[in-house]
Amino acid sequence: MRCISILSAAVLLVSSVGASNDPRECEVCMKVMGDVREMLSKTDAKDKPKIEKALGEYCARDTLSARERKICYYVDPIKRDIAQPFSLGMPLDRLCKRINKSNSEICSVKFPVKTENLEKKDLSKLRVKQLKSILLDRGVECKGCVEKEEFIKKVQDTEHLAGSDEF
Repeated sequence: MRCISILSAAVLLVSSVGASNDPRECEVCMKVMGDVREMLSKTDAKDKPKIEKALGEYCARDTLSARERKICYYVDPIKRDIAQPFSLGMPLDRLCKRINKSNSEICSVKFPVKTENLEKKDLSKLRVKQLKSILLDRGVECKGCVEKEEFIKKVQDTEHLAGSDEF
């Protein structure tokens, strides 16, 4: 009995670790933190006040996309909490997952799926979740869509709504 409970606990642990390996997870956060890290010299990257200042300067830019501005909105109140692991040189994916614990919205911000010049055969390679995300980015709801082909048709029908990254 004890062996079965230990084995089941091990299986649950392994499955929970493998479940969060989405390559798009925290992608916008990692880009923002990578850009901030590139702004800093090696000595400044270890100085917490300079890291906080660099985050503020980066977020004050007018050239940021809507998703980057959204990350800046989430990160601004917790700059000091970010500066500590940032100053220790923590890898970007671990840094973003750590700050995601204080605000679970951070890793949910993702760049839109690029759909320009995609043909039907390319769309069929996408998952339904990605097709739904494309439709959500366009502000379209696919009521009554059940099959993948229906989502692909809706994405193709709403191609004229693609383009803008603004919310």
